[in-house]
Amino acid sequence: MSSPPPPEPVVNEHPADEDDPMQGRPDEHAGEEEPEEAAMSDDSSEEPEEDEEEERRIREGFIVDEEEEEEEEDDEEERHRRRKKRKRHHRRGTSFRHRLTRLRRAHDSESPPAASSSKRRAVVQSSDEDIDNDDLELPQIQDIHNIWDDERAAGRDDEVDEDMDDMDNFIDYEDEDEEQGGVMDEAEREERRRERRRLEKERRHAMRSRPELSGIDASAWDEIFDVFGDGHDYDWALVDDEEVGLEEEIPKGEMKYQDVFEPSEIRERMLTEDDDLIRAQDIPERMQLATSSLSKSSTLSIQSPLTENDLDDAASWVITRISPRKERDFFRPDGVYHRHLPDLVQAISSALRFIFVDEFEVPYIWNHKRDFISYFNPEDLRTRIELLSLEELWRVYSVGQKYRSLMERRKALDALYSRLNVSDEYFENEIRKKVETVEMVADATEWLGMKYREDKKQQFEIQFHDDVDQPETKKWKTPSRVSAYEIAKKSIVSKLAQGFGILSQDIVMNFMSSTNARVVEEQDIDPLAYAEQFVDTEASTAQTAEEMLRRARMIIATELGKDPMLRQEMRNRFRTDALVSVLPTERGTAKIDEFHPYYNFKYLRDKPVVDMLLSSQFLHILQAESEHLVTVSITLPPETVGEFERRLNEAFASDSFSDSARAWNAQRLRVVQEAIEQHLIPAAVKWTREWLREEVEDFICKHCLTGGSLKRIDQAPFVPPGLQPGETPSVLAISWGKGDPHKDAICMVFLDEAGRLREHTRIDNLVDEENRDEFHDMIHRRRPDVIVVGGFSMATAKLSQRIKELVNPPQEPEETWNEPPKQDEKPKTPITYCYDEVARLFQHSNRAEEEFSSFSPVAKYCIGLARYIQNPLNEYASLGSDIIALNFDEDIESQIPNNQNLVSKEKLLTALERVLVDITNKVGVDINRAVTDSYYQHLLPFVCGLGPRKAQVLVKKIASIGGTLINRNQFIRNGLLTTKIFMNAAGFLKITQDPEAPKPSKRRDEDTDIADPLDSTRIHPEDYELARKMATDALELDEEDIHDEHPSHVITLIMQDEDNVKKLDELNLDDFAVNMYESSQDKKRHTLNVIRSELLKPFGEARRPFEPPVSWDVLTMLSGETPKTLRLGLIVSVQVVRVKSSFVSVRLDSGIDGVINVNYLSDQPVQPESYVKKGQMMSGVIIDVKINLDSDSFLVELSSRQQELSAGDSQFRRVKHDTRWNHAQEDRDMDIQARKKRAEVDKTRRVIKHPNFHNFNAAQAEAYLDKQQRGDVVVRPSSKGSNHLAVTWKVDDKLFQHIDVVEPNADPTGQSVGNKLIVDPQHQYSDLDELIVNHVQAMARKVEELMAHEKFKAGSEDELHLFLKNFVAANPSKSAYGFTLNRKRPGHFNLCFLANKNATVQTWPVRVTPEAYYLFETPAAGVPELCDAFKVR
Repeated sequence: MSSPPPPEPVVNEHPADEDDPMQGRPDEHAGEEEPEEAAMSDDSSEEPEEDEEEERRIREGFIVDEEEEEEEEDDEEERHRRRKKRKRHHRRGTSFRHRLTRLRRAHDSESPPAASSSKRRAVVQSSDEDIDNDDLELPQIQDIHNIWDDERAAGRDDEVDEDMDDMDNFIDYEDEDEEQGGVMDEAEREERRRERRRLEKERRHAMRSRPELSGIDASAWDEIFDVFGDGHDYDWALVDDEEVGLEEEIPKGEMKYQDVFEPSEIRERMLTEDDDLIRAQDIPERMQLATSSLSKSSTLSIQSPLTENDLDDAASWVITRISPRKERDFFRPDGVYHRHLPDLVQAISSALRFIFVDEFEVPYIWNHKRDFISYFNPEDLRTRIELLSLEELWRVYSVGQKYRSLMERRKALDALYSRLNVSDEYFENEIRKKVETVEMVADATEWLGMKYREDKKQQFEIQFHDDVDQPETKKWKTPSRVSAYEIAKKSIVSKLAQGFGILSQDIVMNFMSSTNARVVEEQDIDPLAYAEQFVDTEASTAQTAEEMLRRARMIIATELGKDPMLRQEMRNRFRTDALVSVLPTERGTAKIDEFHPYYNFKYLRDKPVVDMLLSSQFLHILQAESEHLVTVSITLPPETVGEFERRLNEAFASDSFSDSARAWNAQRLRVVQEAIEQHLIPAAVKWTREWLREEVEDFICKHCLTGGSLKRIDQAPFVPPGLQPGETPSVLAISWGKGDPHKDAICMVFLDEAGRLREHTRIDNLVDEENRDEFHDMIHRRRPDVIVVGGFSMATAKLSQRIKELVNPPQEPEETWNEPPKQDEKPKTPITYCYDEVARLFQHSNRAEEEFSSFSPVAKYCIGLARYIQNPLNEYASLGSDIIALNFDEDIESQIPNNQNLVSKEKLLTALERVLVDITNKVGVDINRAVTDSYYQHLLPFVCGLGPRKAQVLVKKIASIGGTLINRNQFIRNGLLTTKIFMNAAGFLKITQDPEAPKPSKRRDEDTDIADPLDSTRIHPEDYELARKMATDALELDEEDIHDEHPSHVITLIMQDEDNVKKLDELNLDDFAVNMYESSQDKKRHTLNVIRSELLKPFGEARRPFEPPVSWDVLTMLSGETPKTLRLGLIVSVQVVRVKSSFVSVRLDSGIDGVINVNYLSDQPVQPESYVKKGQMMSGVIIDVKINLDSDSFLVELSSRQQELSAGDSQFRRVKHDTRWNHAQEDRDMDIQARKKRAEVDKTRRVIKHPNFHNFNAAQAEAYLDKQQRGDVVVRPSSKGSNHLAVTWKVDDKLFQHIDVVEPNADPTGQSVGNKLIVDPQHQYSDLDELIVNHVQAMARKVEELMAHEKFKAGSEDELHLFLKNFVAANPSKSAYGFTLNRKRPGHFNLCFLANKNATVQTWPVRVTPEAYYLFETPAAGVPELCDAFKVR
């Protein structure tokens, strides 16, 4: 097959060729362009016309075959154009596929010429560049043979040689043109080319005249053709390339980043469609997310907002779920604030309106709308009650979200009821009105499905028009999804159930009302006689009356057990009265000893759930259960179950006293018991587990947020002498790393007041004078406000001590009597430790690698320390989702530490994010600094209304308009924020005023880009007029005095007034608030106080003062020791460091120095030099821990006296068990364990001289064989007695068979093996070697033979099932079978087969014996015989 004929010449001369990957220097082709060529394009409509002779030559091929007649010489101009085209296409390097595309477009109608069949043609393999040389003259298949024609055909005319010369030497033309150094006309260029062709022809004639250069002889050519073919073997490749070209003709759509990046990377960069939607919607970002915005898997929430009509119901639902304290203080008649309950309801309604209707975040409400959630009575101004705290406001937000979810589920329930198209008064009047929880929605949905499932099936059953024509085909029976209740409900049993005289829903109504308003209809005969009437004696599957009665009871019990209101009543009982018990499993009994953390609840018995709500114990119980160490049971006290059963039975029973009535009441009681035991209690137990888990997780999150660790976020920068609170100090951070003098250098990093890294250096030590001078020089040059020290070992304490000596040397005690005191002496530079948990994360983070890639980890650690000193909030905020790696649970008295690891990551992230949001909005964010400072920018996502996505787009928008904002009006005027986002965020985005900014003009319309002093305060723009009014009143100005000034001119005056505190204090803000409330019903009491404080000190520091770590915290950071690990009485291992006459210096494993006084060295007086040696390891009892942080002294006093060591420290290490303890069960388990240990000790240790014998148990044997080959054997003692041996051999990886061997005449001493070994009656042997060779190894060969068969499939049985199903699905007319190892019965195989695609996979057992395989009881000597036996069977 040959390629299509070439198209007519096309000129494609781009002026610049900037996309050409092969083009040379920019000036390389200067001077080649011509006017007429520049005007040409790729469009075929603009191609120059060709004469008929040229078209004929192009159709016939570019290279003239040697057998064709000599053609006339072409026109000189035509040849010149063709040569130029070839040169240009070579320079452009146009792709071969694109050339093919254009050829097919231009000449699809042309018929290709026939391929040459000559075997005497030279063949070469051309590259893409060879084919790309010409857009017009694409070689045909036959032209491949003509490549070397110029060397073989000496008689070819000059024109052919010229064409070949042009093709071979076109690159030289470029060099020729470049040498001119200017533009040549066409005549000069053509003259040079003719000279080149003449010289080339002479060179070729000279080559042909030399025999050694004449080429290859005919025999060599024949050999080449035999090896490489004649050039037609790969015709299909050219056709495929042409098809690829046609495919590429289809225009491609616009490239999107989804087509380039992985979905995970798109999610990480927040570029998904959901992210775009979040950015675009005018809703606070956190309100649009179902999870924390810190989470990398945060998802979009699809819940609809509340409306004004929903607020009353929402408030009544939320108010009972806020906190127990609110219930105690407001709901109880004797509560402290019971008379203010209506005010609380109004406050919660206002909070819900702000959050779910107006879509304001909690920080906005807390800072700008707090008056609406606080008690305010114009007639009682002295009473100040905070109806909702900040924590409770967040609780309102969380519970409100749950109510919104409940509303969505209610709507789905109503939609389901509507689709059923039924009318159920019980559902409409009772169930639906009491659906107050998500669980009740699920119960009501299940109840509707149970009651109207058959109606739903009939309603939605669809039959197509061609169903009647389908022939009946035999189908395999599929598993039924119809429950026993549905089957009984459709049968005659349902009429028997009606004989109980009352409907299940009427029973529930009697139970709920405590009065039997629904009367039971009596039956005249007893239940069995009544059931006999419904027995069908003629049916083939006739049931007895007892069975019919049992099924009737099951119907009513199921309906009672599925009733939503009864289930809710049972849940209420479990919520208040449930008891939790724990029992260890067999594994847990052995593993959980007195020192195990789980011992606290190993035998927990009947502990009330209400006592577990305020501890993490239940989460640890669930974790132990997941490790298969314990089993958990949740029950109700018998009296609670009995009371519930009694009430339900009273609602069901008859009041009559006849014999039949008593018999029916007995049946009704059985119904009640069945409903409680099989339905109500199991469902309530499952709910209680999840409810208790959620409650405990919420408690742990709350405990983490109130712990000391999280309080470190809410603290201001370190305040050294000379600075005001809120100002940022310059910091010098120093660390010695691990403190190894041979490996670690001392790293020093200096950060200035703006947080910029100014200097970083390293010194070997602070002992050498040269290093001390360098240290002093850095101190004098940089003058840091504070020096912070940190590290990873106790050597850091020595470094801190040395730094204090160098920076703040002790004062000389003697002073001259007449020396005047130094008044101008600079205060000492504070040297302190700081918490380094964030710095430890930072040093190995990607963020540190991006910012400081050339720094060592210790230097990055120092930067983290310095940043923490300057702004703890910023450091925590920059952690992102890694913040959960920190430990916020510091309850050192807890039996089990790290409780926060038991809480789900999403829940913990949400709780921590709220803290960061609260503190960030308390501090405020300088928006202009956030745009330019990428580190400070980490605070921006936590601003109210924003989030990672909205903060990202806000920074980009501000950068696009210059990077600096002058006033808050620009957020709206420049479209930087949408309306709701602006309302949420405006009061927390600070715009620092430039002191050199132009003075506000007097005309309001000219102040569009003028700074407003209120923009540098926490005052919200909606309260600007109120602030200006306050300032005007405080300055006692009239409107005429400021009429021509900027509206905020009075703000500037009051801020600069020296008596501003006095003037603002003279204002009666309470009267002002009362007047506003009476005039406009607007509550502004708290807002007025905020305005006053902001006018005095804009964005004043509101965080707690910086708290350096206390002594025990420093010791824990440097050594890892805690008060719990160094408690008095514990025995620790120490190493002797130094021996003195009065004491011995030692060092603990953690690096802390210790000392043993000579009096505590031994029970008897000894000389330390003779009693211990340097480097000796010894044990000591901790008797005291001395810490002096000022002198960096950490010392542990120990005693090594035998009388203290002999007592041990188990009483301190032993885990204390719970007060609710099952002592009887513990004693029974301990007795069983003791008996097992005695049996192990008493068991005779057999000694058999055989290489395969080992004193192993089963687990040890398997562990030993795990590393051996398949078929290897271990002979070991048997647990069945002294007359048994166990043989374990390896069948496959992780699969071992244990064979029991009986020794009838075993040696009582266990020193030898009997002369008769019985595996089974058919297999008996005389010694171990015979047993191993003839039994075990014979079975191993059988196993190997079957595993090597093509029908064997490695893997599990499920994988083989899947393989068979896939095979039959691909080959419907075939059946399939295969073998796999039976993992449950080692030494056996499973034969699985599938008859057809509609069948189910069948499994037959295959047993392996030394002499044969057994398919059931059919023996097969080999695998082929086994396959035949299967096929026959």
